[in-house]
Amino acid sequence: MIEAFLPVLPLIVFVVANAVVYGLFQGFLYSWIGATTGAVLVFLLVRKLGRQRFFLFLRKHKQVKRVMVWLEEHGFGPLFLLMCFPFSPSAIINVVAGLSGVKTRDFLLAAVLGKSVMIFSITFVGDSITSFTSNPVKTIVVLIGISLFWLLGKFLEQRLAVRAERKNG
Repeated sequence: MIEAFLPVLPLIVFVVANAVVYGLFQGFLYSWIGATTGAVLVFLLVRKLGRQRFFLFLRKHKQVKRVMVWLEEHGFGPLFLLMCFPFSPSAIINVVAGLSGVKTRDFLLAAVLGKSVMIFSITFVGDSITSFTSNPVKTIVVLIGISLFWLLGKFLEQRLAVRAERKNG
């Protein structure tokens, strides 16, 4: 969770350490809960403080504006994919998403599912570093997991959108 507020800390090192110390399941669970909680807290904090002077400076930045608009238009999908990859700048993603008009529901869904894919992938590798490189089946399992979570996220996003439409309609 602390890594979300201090992005210079190496998340991968913490996740691998948790996998080695606690094993696959507990290491994944502890890392996932911490990373997801941190991402959501940063998002909500930026969402609440986004009108402050410092954040106004960020909002006016040309590239930040462009990413904000893109995230608002595309919602869950890009957020999910960005959160799946261990080397994506999650601190920037959380802040820009908080500044944008992305629905909180979409961010939460993308964070919960995307972080689970990312953390599981790293935990899986960390739990069995030597066998991961010699066993391509593990790589295939990770790729299938990413695909399944993406499909689940899109399905949930559509269901939530239909519900919101009915509620507002």
